[in-house]
Amino acid sequence: MRVSVFTEPHRGASYDDQLRFARMVEAGGFEGFLRADHYQSMGTDPGLPGPTDAWLTLAALARETERIRLGTLVTSATFRLPGPLAVMVAQVDQMSGGRVELGIGAGWYEREHTSYGIPFPAVGERFDRLAEQLEVITGLWRTPPGATYSYAGDHYRLVDAPALPKPVQVPGPPIIVGGRGPKRTPELAARYADEFNMPFKSVAETVKAYDRVREACDRSGRTESGRAPLVLSAGIVVAIGRTDAEAQRRAAPLHEKSALPPEDPVVGSPAQLVQRIGEFAAVGATRVHLRLIDFADLDHLELIAAEVLPQLDGER
Repeated sequence: MRVSVFTEPHRGASYDDQLRFARMVEAGGFEGFLRADHYQSMGTDPGLPGPTDAWLTLAALARETERIRLGTLVTSATFRLPGPLAVMVAQVDQMSGGRVELGIGAGWYEREHTSYGIPFPAVGERFDRLAEQLEVITGLWRTPPGATYSYAGDHYRLVDAPALPKPVQVPGPPIIVGGRGPKRTPELAARYADEFNMPFKSVAETVKAYDRVREACDRSGRTESGRAPLVLSAGIVVAIGRTDAEAQRRAAPLHEKSALPPEDPVVGSPAQLVQRIGEFAAVGATRVHLRLIDFADLDHLELIAAEVLPQLDGER
């Protein structure tokens, strides 16, 4: 089982907080450090000292880490134009020596768009834009050196783009598409993604999502095309401890009012987290993203590294 750590800096984390955490993720033997791409806290807490830009942060971490994979869960397609986003991600891939992954979604949190003057179209248009962004980004990365790339869509138009710089990973950094959507999300994952992620839901709900994306892969012809099968991953909200009191203390922020949809956290012992990861493995997941809430709680990270990772088989 591949195990990465997922963080939410919009809850309140400076770059130095994230650097310290990422270095401990690397030292602890985790596979990767992925972060949310949001500009505003989702609860009543303002998230001091304020937001950090996801791709600026990952570019810096690319130079200050050596092994871990780095990426977003997920970049909002409303935040950036697809051409410049392809340039940014390719550059960070170069800066990291080929360790970057692009998680990308349609965007959903209206308040941060309103706060920072970012257009927030209706959900149908957001998914239309996401589909075009995926087409443009993968098209730019896959354009041979010396050739140009053009695209004419309903929302984006590119004319003779030099399609540079090229990422280190060929044909491009892995793309992660995920979410609970029953129709367009599986279709986009089947067509463009390397990984489908079901975020922070129960095993039963995750099974249904995996079934939908497998069916979408069959409909799209991906299964017969020779492309690599989709990596299936799950997000798990984690609050564990050596004692029940310690676990409950770590779970306290989960009870705060938030714009997030209901989740299915693991609150309890390291053994309970090992069991949940095993349950996801049994339904087809080969990767999990553990969401840890508190950047200052380095002991939580060390506990998982010491008492959970050694009990998991396979690559981490």
